Amino acid sequence: MSPRTGRPTDNPKPYKITTRIDEESKKILDDYCEQEKVPQMEAVRRGIKKLESDIKK
Repeated sequence: MSPRTGRPTDNPKPYKITTRIDEESKKILDDYCEQEKVPQMEAVRRGIKKLESDIKK
């Protein structure tokens, strides 16, 4: 039997990030997730993508 289980994916997510946030940030995240009907990690990924334009090249 294969050591890998689960569904195959075109976009694997091998990195795990743990963070602590304050009450205000948590409320913003929760409100966004409720409004957009997305899980918290999808909201975080969208936020990270928005940071890309700030990167100086």
